[in-house]
Amino acid sequence: MPPLIQIQKRPPQLSPAAAERLQQLASARAASGGVERCDFCGSGIDEEHGHIVDLPRRALLCVCRPCYLLFTHDGAGGARFRAVPTRFALVPQFTDSRDLWDVLDLPIGLAFFFRNSATGRTTAFYPSPAGATESELPLDAWEAVTHAVPLLSTLVADVEALLVRRTTSGTTALIVPIDVCYELVGVIRVVWRGLQGGDELWPRVDEFFDRALERAHAGASVP
Repeated sequence: MPPLIQIQKRPPQLSPAAAERLQQLASARAASGGVERCDFCGSGIDEEHGHIVDLPRRALLCVCRPCYLLFTHDGAGGARFRAVPTRFALVPQFTDSRDLWDVLDLPIGLAFFFRNSATGRTTAFYPSPAGATESELPLDAWEAVTHAVPLLSTLVADVEALLVRRTTSGTTALIVPIDVCYELVGVIRVVWRGLQGGDELWPRVDEFFDRALERAHAGASVP
C-alpha cells in the first residue's frame, strides 16, 4: 500500500503561467539560508505555514502564503494541486448519538475520514505506532452518516476530514484540515512506547484535541 502521505521536497511540475508567477515571487525575495523553504517558489517560510496537497502523489507540500493563496480558488490547481483549508468545526451530533458511532463500526476509539476524489469513496484511517491503517468505509454507511449529519456533506474532498475520538468521558467529533490528521499520526508514532502506548501518549493526544477544540470554538474557517 502506498504511504499515507509524503512531505514533498521536489519542485512540482507547473503550467507555464503558474511557473512564471512563482518565479516572479521568488525573484522578489532575498534568499535566506538555514530556513525551511517553500516547495513551490523556494522562499523562506515560517514554522507556521500553509500546505497544498499534490493529489496524484498523495504528497503534502509546505508553501509560503502567496503560493498558498494561488490555489485557494476552485479549480486553480487543476486535477493535481489543492490548498488545505483552515476550517475547524464541531460536529455535536456524535456527542448526542451512539447510533452514529455504531454505523461507522470503528475498531478503536480514534479515527479520521476523508473522501478520496480519485476513487469517489470515503476512507477511514486509524492512527497507530506504525503510521495509519487505511480502510475504505462502505458507501451505505457513509451515506447514512451524512444523511444524519448534513454538515459532513460540506467536507472538501482530499483536504478536509472528520476526526472522531471516543473515550470513557464522551465522544468528540470535528471537521479539520487533513494536515491536522497527519500531525496527529506523527504525534502518536513519536511518543508511542511499549504495547499500550506508554504514559506520555494519551496526555499528548488530550493536548492535541484541546487545541483543535479551541480553534473550533474560536470559529477558525476556510480563508
